[in-house]
Amino acid sequence: MGFWVFPKIDYSAFLLFPLICDAVIEPILSVKIWPKIKRIIYSMTQCINSLAQIAQKYDAIVFDQWGVLHDGSCAYAGAIDCLVGLAKAGHSLYVLSNSGKRAAPNAKRIADMGFSNGLFNQIMTSGEALWHDIDRGKIAQSKFFAIERAQGDALAWAEGLRIELTELHNAQAVLLMGLPDAAKLADWQPVLDQAFAADLPIFCSNPDQHSPRADGLVISAGALARVYSQRSGRVIYYGKPHRPVFQALSTSLQAQRFLMVGDSLEHDIAGAQAVGWDSVLIQKGLYASAFSNADHDVVLKTLLKDLACQPPTYSIKQLQ
Repeated sequence: MGFWVFPKIDYSAFLLFPLICDAVIEPILSVKIWPKIKRIIYSMTQCINSLAQIAQKYDAIVFDQWGVLHDGSCAYAGAIDCLVGLAKAGHSLYVLSNSGKRAAPNAKRIADMGFSNGLFNQIMTSGEALWHDIDRGKIAQSKFFAIERAQGDALAWAEGLRIELTELHNAQAVLLMGLPDAAKLADWQPVLDQAFAADLPIFCSNPDQHSPRADGLVISAGALARVYSQRSGRVIYYGKPHRPVFQALSTSLQAQRFLMVGDSLEHDIAGAQAVGWDSVLIQKGLYASAFSNADHDVVLKTLLKDLACQPPTYSIKQLQ
């Protein structure tokens, strides 16, 4: 009795399929349409070992701050070397951060951590976007009660604006820039109660609900804004994942193909997908404890289901 002999199949071609499509199909289709089609074709996120593997496919590489570049105190190991290498190779690098502060103090903070001046072509923050909208008269309110991470943050941010920082009972709106690292949501309930009773809108310039620190996660401003909106309070968000901050950056650049590098599926990745950008998820950021010593695909699948998010284009342990 004979035996069937099956031909040996070389599966390496299947691994090259995504790269072939990027090289052949992307130039034919609109650069805004192809990423959407690609996410339908590929249900699995591609794991990479370094950004240099994919950097040549993009005109602009955009980085989140906390959880990607640094932990709020110091740069992550390998992050500076990674970015210096990309810059030397001629890639254009940018920062898009959910920081309630303006771009200049963020640039100083990054430089103080060892990222050299001039490394980034541009730094855009949600606080910067809000500042410009007020300066251009797009916001009617002029009297704000400020909630800030550290005393003096709001006063420094408001410099140059024709607004007044005042007590809550005199305010026309709440400026929610950040929360002290030791803050608990319950601590702010009296403020929310008074703001809600007065029908005050909250302008939240940091939609993040948690932020990485050297010793773990802390509650961020977006968590407080979420509590207010859940009781039907009006919240105006500035920052990721909301489309305007992505569009503000993209329209100011001479670029077509964008890559967003972030550690939040709900903010960095979802926001990038909404405007047709590819994305890289940093594992050792917001979800560091989940990815630690666990199967990558299982963890990612669980996170995507729990957060109701779509998969990122790529995934990497950390900047390298």
